[in-house]
Amino acid sequence: MENKVITVTAPLLPSLDDFLPYLQDIWQRKWLTNNGYYHQKLEKALCEYLKVPYISLFTNGTLPLICALQALRITGEVITTPYSFVATTHALWWNGIKPVFVDIDPITCNIDPDKIEAAITPKTTAIMPVHVYGRPCETERIQAIADKYGLKVIYDAAHAFGVEVNGNSILSAGDMSTLSFHATKVYNTVEGGALVCHDENTKKRIDYLKNFGFAGETTIVAPGINGKMDEIRSAYGLLNLQQVDAAIAARREIALKYREGLKEIGGIRFMDDMSGVRHNYSYFPVFVDAEDYGMTRDELYFKMKEQNILGRRYFYPLISEFSTYRGLESASPYNLPIATQMADSVICLPMYCGLTPQDTDKILNCIFQQG
Repeated sequence: MENKVITVTAPLLPSLDDFLPYLQDIWQRKWLTNNGYYHQKLEKALCEYLKVPYISLFTNGTLPLICALQALRITGEVITTPYSFVATTHALWWNGIKPVFVDIDPITCNIDPDKIEAAITPKTTAIMPVHVYGRPCETERIQAIADKYGLKVIYDAAHAFGVEVNGNSILSAGDMSTLSFHATKVYNTVEGGALVCHDENTKKRIDYLKNFGFAGETTIVAPGINGKMDEIRSAYGLLNLQQVDAAIAARREIALKYREGLKEIGGIRFMDDMSGVRHNYSYFPVFVDAEDYGMTRDELYFKMKEQNILGRRYFYPLISEFSTYRGLESASPYNLPIATQMADSVICLPMYCGLTPQDTDKILNCIFQQG
């Protein structure tokens, strides 16, 4: 179709024919939430798929961040990145914690370990890095810094579902990792998320925190919140888990086609696969050098939009530029030159398993034609 809108993403959906028997079973059980049958099945299935020992399901991807900070009793200041979705820093703010921004690496867009130590103060209690676009942070270097100063490490792994390094889950790094199962993600439960930890006692504490602090019918052990995933989305998630590998494989083919089509275009930089990493191809960011390309990032973005191609300037603007945070000393653009440059030059191209060859041809042709 000539006027077809190519969206930046589209949700991975299970078959309605497959979903209906699950719904019928839930209706018969009459147990819709609060650690039901499908909730327990999904937690077990995700532990196996993601190669992690303990996982707690949540109703969205922000609450695991908030609860991770609570579970580890984080206070004071936390070092983090300005190049992320706002939920990363909002979780700190909601816990009364001061975010301290450090710059990012220009190749990976992840937090730059070389910048972390200089930002540590006596009030620093943790580091919260983000596996941006699902690309692994330098976890060993970050852990070495954390160990040196006695800090906790919580990874925002919202983009990193299924990502592995040399056969090991990226979710094994740090003290905890959080996931998002939002509809825009590689794997989704419509809305949802999870918190990964490494021992049974921590898992119990997290499960108390996400259920009002209940440890029994009349016992409250912590000032918890309501973060539980319901049975319907748990069942939906079980079905999507069956097809996520095929979806990732399809995304990989699209990424390869993008790379082949863009490699001869001056002023357009993209990310290659990292050695030893099982990527999930959650995003396909390109970075526009206006001088070499002959067009600014925003000019290309709006040109694509005119042709019904909906890219996304992800992440723009930086979190540090929002009104809540821009008054922080660490939020100064002078402190964040690389992050500022990346935010001002990035466009994420459409990426989902339903993209057709005609769609990708149209996108590449649009980028190729600068005039």
